[in-house]
Amino acid sequence: MSARPAKGGGRWVGVPPERLHPWIDGFADRHGPFEAAGDGHVVRLTAADGALAELHVPFPPMTPGPPHVTRLVTHSTAARRVGVVLVRLGGYAAGVFHGRALVASKVGSRLVQGRTAAGGWSQQRFARRRRNQAAQAVESAADVALRVLSPHLAELDAVVLGGDRRAVDALRADRRLAPLLALESGPFLVVPDPKLAVLRGAPDEFRAVQIRVVDPPASP
Repeated sequence: MSARPAKGGGRWVGVPPERLHPWIDGFADRHGPFEAAGDGHVVRLTAADGALAELHVPFPPMTPGPPHVTRLVTHSTAARRVGVVLVRLGGYAAGVFHGRALVASKVGSRLVQGRTAAGGWSQQRFARRRRNQAAQAVESAADVALRVLSPHLAELDAVVLGGDRRAVDALRADRRLAPLLALESGPFLVVPDPKLAVLRGAPDEFRAVQIRVVDPPASP
């Protein structure tokens, strides 16, 4: 549950669904009783000392209304079937998860040469070759995503993308993926080379409840 600064103040923490209720209990222990409010996308806890916790609903929307905390815990711990596609130039991975269990997957790679400092015609030929290699790598990633995820399309609750944003943007242009991309849900997973171990760890990111915590105002 590492923290990172939040735009507009406060900090973000990611909490596994199974730890959400203990985290909320700890928030109350630290800041006193709280009032809960929210909707299908965010639940806000305002504590007696002025502290605020904004709990962003994973795979929104959830059914809104009180009891907000109970609804969020139930929603976040549901065992969903989620497709994951990770793409970086030269590497890709696709998988289907049921809860945390990886039930189908394939990982692959295609050569994409690095940049060169050479100039002139040699540089231009190299750039064309690299563009062609990148396009072939993205096409291979799309082929794998279709092969792994499409048989489960009717059962998928969501599709989560990750890797390198530029490579993923290129993947979006493949019209064959439209039925899968129609199920796209956040968060975008910023990951290193998409090896099998990286794919297996994806649920740690896409199942987590992202919480913006704002500390109480300082006493005068």
